[in-house]
Amino acid sequence: MLRIATIGTSMITSDFIEAVTAEAGATFVGTLSRDGGRGRAFTEERGGSHAFTEIADLAASDKVDAVYLGSPNACHAAQALACIAGGKHVLVEKPMGANKREAREIFEAAAEAGVVAMEAMRPLHDPAFWAVRDALPELGRIRRADLRFGKYSSRYDEVLAGRHTNIFDCAMASGALMDIGVYCVEALIGLFGAPVSLSATSVLLDEETRGLTHGPLDGAGVIVASYPHMAATLSYAKIMNDNLPCQVEGEAATLTFAGVSVPTEARIDYRGVTGRGAAKAVRVEEGARSVSLDLPHCENTMAYELADFIAAVEAVRAGAMPEDAPAGPFGTVGYFRDVTLAALELMDEARRQTGIVFPADAA
Repeated sequence: MLRIATIGTSMITSDFIEAVTAEAGATFVGTLSRDGGRGRAFTEERGGSHAFTEIADLAASDKVDAVYLGSPNACHAAQALACIAGGKHVLVEKPMGANKREAREIFEAAAEAGVVAMEAMRPLHDPAFWAVRDALPELGRIRRADLRFGKYSSRYDEVLAGRHTNIFDCAMASGALMDIGVYCVEALIGLFGAPVSLSATSVLLDEETRGLTHGPLDGAGVIVASYPHMAATLSYAKIMNDNLPCQVEGEAATLTFAGVSVPTEARIDYRGVTGRGAAKAVRVEEGARSVSLDLPHCENTMAYELADFIAAVEAVRAGAMPEDAPAGPFGTVGYFRDVTLAALELMDEARRQTGIVFPADAA
């Protein structure tokens, strides 16, 4: 049994606790919140027994084996390092840190302490994502990919009303790329590996908001990633909705799927035999056909990352080295670490190109 505490009282933390409650191999101990009353209420309402107000107390608790960090992005590194120093396994909500350096420090500390450190990146642990990846050979030689995720954030209304929110704050290492675009980036790495080069552009929030955001910060953006034989476009936004599906185009077929964070409704359209056409005629390819993919479905896909995290911890308890520990059916702790680091390296470069700077970048 893995005794898990959480940090934060956000909706995503509540969803994670729901997954813990449904998992036979784990139990929820309690949450850490700076607001003691809020933390106690949050803990009690979800069946926990111990609330915490100080990270040192959580890290030292003999009632906790592992910690899920659902705190603001800028807090991840310091809190994860404190928990690791206390011998706790950590599952850190995406992104792992404010930049690659912070993530690397977490992984190195976990390796030295002999504990598991993983990023809670849901699609990489979702069988539906791997069903999409397994279908890629059907497409022939892949030439282009378009991965996209745009969702209007209600917190943007706070910014427009002149009120501060952590979701749009350089001091919290947030913004569209870090909170939404990261799904596109890690899906890209998971499907195709790291690109050889990239070009990034951001839609920055209006200058008059910078007193709230503590510097230039993105509401949306586009990254073009180059590979030797293909190109990929990543589109992401937190200030408008994107209603288009993701698409991977090969010379033999095109794969489309909805939801880069939770893949659904996937389809392969196989190319038929084409004839030369004219402007006044629409020709149908002979032999063209479409096949729908039956993707696995789960109401709360955090259950997948939780199960893989537990599997890795159990493997370490049985004697495996943390980086070699199997983290579910799709990879080891080391594999997921490498994806996280490659993704943050890409995002660091995208932020460099677009002038988005976090306090952690100065370290």
